[in-house]
Amino acid sequence: MSLCKHCIQGVRHEGDSQGTFKTIGGVPCYVATPTVDYPKDKVILFLPDVFGIELSNSQLLADDFARNGFKVVAIDYLNGDRIPPDAMNASYDFMAWLSKHGADQTRPPLDRVIAALKAEGVTKFGATGYCFGGRYTFDLAFDNVIQCAVVSHPSLLKVPEDLKTYFSKSQAPLLINSCEVDQMFPAEAQTQADEIFGAGKFAPGYKREYFPGCTHGFAVRGDVSDPLIKAGKEGSFKAAVEFFLEHL
Repeated sequence: MSLCKHCIQGVRHEGDSQGTFKTIGGVPCYVATPTVDYPKDKVILFLPDVFGIELSNSQLLADDFARNGFKVVAIDYLNGDRIPPDAMNASYDFMAWLSKHGADQTRPPLDRVIAALKAEGVTKFGATGYCFGGRYTFDLAFDNVIQCAVVSHPSLLKVPEDLKTYFSKSQAPLLINSCEVDQMFPAEAQTQADEIFGAGKFAPGYKREYFPGCTHGFAVRGDVSDPLIKAGKEGSFKAAVEFFLEHL
């Protein structure tokens, strides 16, 4: 399996991050905490794209979830080996990087953070995964480690196999934020997801949002100077917040 060119293209967003970096279970994390009272037994796990938790775009999104009342833990499941931000506008040896970031390398940090958070009293987990992070959000859902899943322009999914596995094994409600131009989760995959989960077939809950005029990566690295992409970025975030409020 591979990633597409849009997995590393995009725009860095401006703003000041409000969260803090913290080591949890021996794993570096970016933690965004609400400034108002919030349920201490719930956490949203933020699984970033290939640019990792250091990318300001991801930090700002985590902060926005916190502003909506969720504690967010963005996890460095890339083991300190993220793709540098300047690769957004340059060539990069994607496949060499991907060969060092399979499930054997990426899943253990996730499990360590989750175990540490459980020891602190967290009992319910949501996960929001972007691009590369969508793959591992699915994996956590397969094992019913999380209680609610949101994926935006997911990558590295085997379709329809992973969709069918999710349907048969997971109890986590699922939201998919999809778009018009997406080599990694194209129209055919979107249709198959609706056929498998839609029309009330998936009892825990299913919703798919579609954002026209948007390209893979729009929810985290989209060029917000484009009105359609701005609408997609903001719409996908709103959909995620509403889905977590309803199901987590």
